[in-house]
Amino acid sequence: MQRTRLLLLALLAAACSPADRDAAGDATAINNDPVPAEALAAIDTATLMGHVRVLADDSLLGRQPGTVGEDRTAAYLESQFKAIGLAPGNPDGSYVQKVPLVGITVTNAPAMTFEKDGKTQTLKWRDDYVAWTKHVQPSASLDKSELVFVGYGTEAPEFKWDDFKGMDLSGKTLVMLVNDPPLADTSRFGGARMTYYGRWTYKYEQGMKHKAAGVLLVHETGPAGYPFTVVQGKTAEQFDLVAPDKNMSRAAVEGWITTEQAKALFTMAGQNFDSLKAKAATPEFEPVQLGATASVTLQNTLREINSRNMVAKLEGSDPALKGEYVVYSAHWDHFGVGEKVKGDSIYNGALDNATGTAGLLTIAKAFAAMPTRPKRSMLFLAVTAEEQGLLGAAYYGMAPLYPLNKTAANINMDGLSQWGRTRDLTVIGLGNSELDDYAQAVATEQQRVLRPDAEPEKGFYYRSDHFNFAKKGVPAFYAEAGIEVIGKPPEFGRAKRDEYTANDYHAPQDEIKPDWDMSGAVQDLQLFLAMGYRVGNASRFPEWRVGNEFRAAREASLKQK
Repeated sequence: MQRTRLLLLALLAAACSPADRDAAGDATAINNDPVPAEALAAIDTATLMGHVRVLADDSLLGRQPGTVGEDRTAAYLESQFKAIGLAPGNPDGSYVQKVPLVGITVTNAPAMTFEKDGKTQTLKWRDDYVAWTKHVQPSASLDKSELVFVGYGTEAPEFKWDDFKGMDLSGKTLVMLVNDPPLADTSRFGGARMTYYGRWTYKYEQGMKHKAAGVLLVHETGPAGYPFTVVQGKTAEQFDLVAPDKNMSRAAVEGWITTEQAKALFTMAGQNFDSLKAKAATPEFEPVQLGATASVTLQNTLREINSRNMVAKLEGSDPALKGEYVVYSAHWDHFGVGEKVKGDSIYNGALDNATGTAGLLTIAKAFAAMPTRPKRSMLFLAVTAEEQGLLGAAYYGMAPLYPLNKTAANINMDGLSQWGRTRDLTVIGLGNSELDDYAQAVATEQQRVLRPDAEPEKGFYYRSDHFNFAKKGVPAFYAEAGIEVIGKPPEFGRAKRDEYTANDYHAPQDEIKPDWDMSGAVQDLQLFLAMGYRVGNASRFPEWRVGNEFRAAREASLKQK
């Protein structure tokens, strides 16, 4: 039976070869090698779920960086890398890349006050606002800092858009809307698709650029892509990379306020929130000084740690190409032990991202099962602190273990399908690079189709670890589960996705469910395996599409020796 299965898998892998195309769409070097049947057979639900059960177990305490949970997670990953037969991924001979982080916890749960003309608006910690500091200091404060509404906080010269209009905002607290300006004109920004200008990380970076004292984002569930309960999770310890200036160049206070509190603030300032929001969606918008001030003092406990990116390598078979890499990535971390929700305080992160990390180990096992390895080397990177702002991947981008201009591609996994086989695969950022051609070829072989992100306005391409490879120019691929689930009603997949976002996302309820069906995850992992295998054997690197925002970084990188 096993021999028959392997033969059938081999025939399936070879049956439909992709038509080779170059960047212009003509015949090319994108390769169509059939994936060894032994490798396809190594990806199964038993292997995958065996890893998920360990990684999502209460004993790992939610896999928070800097805790016993990290120690146990790292030990498990290293043991599995060794069991698979992978070499240490760090050139120093270890499976660890140390990532220096600072953990900052606000300890005093303070109220924030807005004042104008003797009137005071008091915001309750966690219920009305959430704030933190990245300063490596025992306290951080706003002391009657002037509040200025700066719309979407965007400066995009290529779109002739500037929400700041040259105003000096040093020492002020900026109030910003989340996401991109909602424009009917799709030639500006991404239309329905969020650009990086819409990400909350960009907006806090804008605060640093303009030397603001504080940055407060107005939370709206639709544009943000998640409810305020997700933001409330940021009242626990927050991590960041430690910059040489101890992060003092950032705004002293960063945070979110609810829509209700934002509306009350604007009313106190003699303004109308909805009217100013509408004006902010035009290029003529100018910053509005609210004539009110913000005050708050955060008391912090600090701890500096070395967290871990866990990394393993399978060396390529071609002496001329084994110094080039295909990187598979997934984040191992989650939120640890935190606020109780429905009686549970352990944030197990079963889907997010025990499944992705389990997928990383499963794909590694599949590559190790190949009779002949691909020509290029494969790197398996389990990164830390994704939930803290993609920090582990950001650190790898700043201090790569292998040159990024020798890195052919990144394939990232952040949450695998758990509702069964699908007729489709959702590709986040579909159309960005030639990696989509590889994905399309394999999907055709699986008798599936690629589907673009159904929620491009939520900016998922900028919300997982592949983004830090893309920023450095490395073509990066990230897919999520399809929504057309075989044997289920048409609305089933979308309904399950929405159910997860509402009830489980970044909550203790993200646990293994009795009705999980991981056959769809196996299907997707086999596709990711084939993509990496074929990139590993291709005669050239995949490229970004002409006009893509990351193409220039890649071209500059490849010119470096």
